[in-house]
Amino acid sequence: MRALADYETNALFTPAERLVLRYADRMTSTPVEVPEDMFAQLKEILTPAQLVELTSAIAWENYRARFNHAFGAEAEGFSEPGYCAVPVEHGSRESAAAAPRNA
Repeated sequence: MRALADYETNALFTPAERLVLRYADRMTSTPVEVPEDMFAQLKEILTPAQLVELTSAIAWENYRARFNHAFGAEAEGFSEPGYCAVPVEHGSRESAAAAPRNA
């Protein structure tokens, strides 16, 4: 989990894993921007079924995160003393994260 913050340069990740993580980053950005060449690279390493499953898993987790954020739902601490990686903020996400919530 700690290595995710620098997955692009960390030797723990394979090129395929880096590609999948870049895809997840692109899918969760606002607006969603997945370049055609990235999608083509994914098709080279994944079957159509795997690509559908990966895409739906990323989309579902993004849905849950946004839903919980909208309602101000916070972690309940069930994984303590586990490790929870905090995502790196990019661009407009920082201002959105600082905005007050009405729940």
